[in-house]
Amino acid sequence: MKSRCLFDIAQLQRRREELIFKMQEPSFWNNLEEAKDVTQEEKTIESTIKEFQDLFSRVEDAFTMLELAEEDEEMASMLLEEVKDLRKGVESMHLRILLSGEYDDTDAILTLKSGVGGTDAQDWTSMLLRMYTRWAEKRGFQVELVSLQEGDEAGIRDASLKISGPYAYGYLKAEKGIHRLVRISPFNASGKRQTSFASVEAVPLLKNDTEVVIKDEELKIDTYRSTGAGGQHVNTTDSAVRITHLPTGIVVTCQNERSQIQNRETAMKILKAKLVELKVRFNKEKIEDITGEMKDMGWGSQIRSYVFNPYNLVKDHRTLTEDSNVDSVMDGDLDAFISAYLKGASTGSLKGE
Repeated sequence: MKSRCLFDIAQLQRRREELIFKMQEPSFWNNLEEAKDVTQEEKTIESTIKEFQDLFSRVEDAFTMLELAEEDEEMASMLLEEVKDLRKGVESMHLRILLSGEYDDTDAILTLKSGVGGTDAQDWTSMLLRMYTRWAEKRGFQVELVSLQEGDEAGIRDASLKISGPYAYGYLKAEKGIHRLVRISPFNASGKRQTSFASVEAVPLLKNDTEVVIKDEELKIDTYRSTGAGGQHVNTTDSAVRITHLPTGIVVTCQNERSQIQNRETAMKILKAKLVELKVRFNKEKIEDITGEMKDMGWGSQIRSYVFNPYNLVKDHRTLTEDSNVDSVMDGDLDAFISAYLKGASTGSLKGE
């Protein structure tokens, strides 16, 4: 099996043994944040090893079924179904091999912002929020709402999610960009077709030992009362925090935690993650070298279009991947698009990049 050559299971097992040994040390839980990082890494490695071992065992069983299928039609039918499932498993393992970036195995912060399109764009942003939540839940990932700003009439202006699970950022980096909606507007009395836009940003949630230096004078910190989902009728103090990084114009908010101190800590983690992601994107050596870069970034071209009228089609413009089952995609079935992007990125065949 080719994947076995590409996946160093022995090395993963050695790393897991090191982590388990570390977890057994008496002082392990003295640093809760570090302990959380170690336990999460061990859990991710355990999941990867089990997935590979289960897949390899099923392949061996399939060869046994093949021998029996020569004289048993029912066994032959079962083998065909098993081969279909195995193809999906091999595809999943292949994608895991492609997720070899420095931060691919980390959790992710996903930020959605409404763009051009008024109320329709805000409604579109709320639809995307549900879509990514459903995608994460189907994978067994944990989803936590970090912040949310409701729209004027419907939908949301922006929202941030913390998505925790094996290689969450590795998968979600495929979704970064502008997402375009075409449909008959439910907010237009004339029933006209409306085009709306929303941006999706994914950044890796970095470990505590990642060095990012942010000077106090570079920050503007505002506090306000939490509102919207999770906050309304819950907090009666100004516990929500908004941090603006003045050199780049990046704004981060957090209102999910119970206290202002916790919200500030979470917001700072997200800010550091965004700055590191920008440094990598612009290939800069220092954080300060990206000053001003963000302020000049426009909406640019959409990476994907979701057409509800006059026909049904979701099309990724980077990979040319299409799906006419719009409802399924909006219910979180994004793996085909993510898979095509990761493959294209590995071969340099993405359109417009």
